[in-house]
Amino acid sequence: MSLLLLLETSGKMCSVALSENGSILTWKEQGKEYTHAENLTLFIEEVLAKANRKLEELDGVAVSKGPGSYTGLRIGVSTAKGLCFALGKPLIAVSTLDAMARSFLESQIKVKAFYCPMIDARRMEVYCAVYSDRGEMLEPVSAKIIDADSFSSYLGKGKTYFFGDGAMKCSEVIKHPNAVFVDDIVPSAKYMLSFAEQQFEKKAFEDVAYFEPFYLKEFHTGAK
Repeated sequence: MSLLLLLETSGKMCSVALSENGSILTWKEQGKEYTHAENLTLFIEEVLAKANRKLEELDGVAVSKGPGSYTGLRIGVSTAKGLCFALGKPLIAVSTLDAMARSFLESQIKVKAFYCPMIDARRMEVYCAVYSDRGEMLEPVSAKIIDADSFSSYLGKGKTYFFGDGAMKCSEVIKHPNAVFVDDIVPSAKYMLSFAEQQFEKKAFEDVAYFEPFYLKEFHTGAK
């Protein structure tokens, strides 16, 4: 038995879901602008109220750990840690790209191909990883500056699906016939469910005091 609160703030989407025993009860999300600071706690209140549940009933809180927006990740992780500390509940961290890849694979008719979730890191850079059709990670998470030869070793072997909010800009430079670009997959709290449940069952919890998001790159402020 598990009642889990799922928080996703790694990109523009501010997304909150509530799950029970492996099924999503309700969710709330908005993704046109970065509104995490204004909306995250409100969305948490809304999903709990809609499901007629209270914070005290939660068995754990799962948060997307990144990579992604530095500020978005900080807000999501800080909120999750605050809830876990106040309620005495365990903290679960889910890889943003793992969750995107699994969700995409589960929504498709499985074909032998390569799968590359991409998160926009501005300009022609993306945070990405490559997975097999069985969900195995073939290339670890990295920050890549995309050019015409990017992912050529995979494209030369077969179809490669690129998806996420960083994918469509890559379609402007990657012109290989085996490249397939999908524009409607973005990080969502709903995609975190299977990983969160697995980690809850295994008691693979994070240290609430010391856990930090997976920023991947150092944060730099611009000159004034």
